[in-house]
Amino acid sequence: MNYCNQCGGTLEVRVPEGDSLPRHVCERCGAIHYLNPKLVVGCIAEWEGRILLCRRAIEPRHGLWTLPAGFMENGETTAQAAVRETLEEACARIEIGELFSLVNVPHINQVHLFYRGRLIGGSFAPGIESLETALFDENEIPWDELAFRSVTLCLKAYFADRRRGRFVFHEDDLLPPAAY
Repeated sequence: MNYCNQCGGTLEVRVPEGDSLPRHVCERCGAIHYLNPKLVVGCIAEWEGRILLCRRAIEPRHGLWTLPAGFMENGETTAQAAVRETLEEACARIEIGELFSLVNVPHINQVHLFYRGRLIGGSFAPGIESLETALFDENEIPWDELAFRSVTLCLKAYFADRRRGRFVFHEDDLLPPAAY
């Protein structure tokens, strides 16, 4: 950020009085501009025991598979975001279930949330951001072709819980890839 969205003044990065972290502060009007993590919200949409995945038509990770998910918009709940993203990416209507997984991804300033859901009517098709969509049994999941580590964590937890016959909430933290 270079300029204030309040007055157009130049921004400087400093710790404002009473704060503990550096922020973008307008040199002219004093407005503090907070940069906060973005929420990525999606759904594990199940139909007859299989999971709906989308092959990405956009970057990042073009051509790889993922759960239908995307950035939450202002003015919607996380559940509404999961429903909207599933409709946009997979042309699929879902009955939203409970929040299943939260994955903190602090090195890219994101939090990924995944709901459980049930595909309504078994109907789906690629949306504008998907090359293709498909239903997968656990043994058919293209594990080596999943776009995001948060999706891998979520799906592994989902299938483990399903085998146990009891779903619980999962929370994970992802470190930068170089930290492994």
